[in-house]
Amino acid sequence: MALMAAGVVAGTALLGAGVSEAGVRAKPGLRATLQADADGLLRYGVPGVLVELDTAKGDVQVRSGYGNVEAGTPVPWNARFRIGSFTKTYVAATLLQLVGEGKLSLDDKVERWLPGLVRGNANDGREITVRQLLQHQSGLPDYLNAMPWVFDQEQFEQNRFRTVTQEEAVALGVGLKREFEPGTKWNYSNTNYVLAGMIIERASGRTWQQEVQRRIIKPLRLRHTYTPGTSPTIPGPHAVAYERFPGPDATDTDPDYGDPIDVTVQNPTWAGAAGDMISTTDDGNRFLRALVTGKVLRPAQLAEMQKTVPTNDRFRSGWPGVRYGLGIMWIPNSCGGAWSHGGDIPGFMTRNGVTPDGSRSVVVSLNTDSLQPNAGVPRPTSDIVSPLVDHALCGVR
Repeated sequence: MALMAAGVVAGTALLGAGVSEAGVRAKPGLRATLQADADGLLRYGVPGVLVELDTAKGDVQVRSGYGNVEAGTPVPWNARFRIGSFTKTYVAATLLQLVGEGKLSLDDKVERWLPGLVRGNANDGREITVRQLLQHQSGLPDYLNAMPWVFDQEQFEQNRFRTVTQEEAVALGVGLKREFEPGTKWNYSNTNYVLAGMIIERASGRTWQQEVQRRIIKPLRLRHTYTPGTSPTIPGPHAVAYERFPGPDATDTDPDYGDPIDVTVQNPTWAGAAGDMISTTDDGNRFLRALVTGKVLRPAQLAEMQKTVPTNDRFRSGWPGVRYGLGIMWIPNSCGGAWSHGGDIPGFMTRNGVTPDGSRSVVVSLNTDSLQPNAGVPRPTSDIVSPLVDHALCGVR
């Protein structure tokens, strides 16, 4: 699924990589490790990689491969990119601010805020709480399962500038049979966060985009973080976004990908509050560190966000032991664990992590989310960026 935090183009040669001026204070061993990790990702058919690690002792940036394969140029150090489902963390934090202000409750039923919207095929907003939306325990099907054009090259090219409303996305999800009784299981569904965005609008009187801007982006001075709406372009410097689409003989183990195409320009409304935002590695790190250190949410709401539940086998295959909170994941690692929420969207893969005390955070951007390993390289069975994130958060101090 394109917007799932878990996601499984053409092979590229290594391009000379380096560090930004901000990275000169970092210990050489850590920098070399991250550079080797970034270089290693290219064998999975990743065109280009950009990494930024923020620490109390200084920041490190490394990059590898190409931001533009045809031109042979690297990913810009200050590249903007589509962050996919990392958007969910911003949306969850915004909704939790409203909870802290008494505007709504996590125990409110969806029906209270969106009467009659979630009805059909055993899906019922009278049975689903706001908490269950944020924690993916609603049982609502993912609307992307009824949006085949996102996953087919010909249909994508025909629809890439199409505007999809929130109501249309929800209707597609509700049009599918309920997956389980609310609160009894866990399954990742983008429908949950489209509904969360709509509830933000009902509770605040402003769109979810306006509230994210007002409550998070502006106060934290995230100068290069955007809620693009219907705008199809990425403002400022950016890599080319490459996507391979499944072929006619695609299977669960072999997607039979075609050649990569440029999907940089697209109307992201089909992703909405589930994954349409644009940001940078620097802004992403600033947000993650502010979030876990209490600069975004009051203590009670941060505690609610960090109450986690087990996920399912499919999700754990990407990150063993992962648990899901409210718009954020807890992922075990070699130094205990970290908070994270990655995101995949056609053309980009975002991965990240922040230590519980906020002393270190890392954001990684790849300019594809369709991996095609080089000849002789096995198809990955878990998330390919996890070792890099682990080394960034747990490596040389």
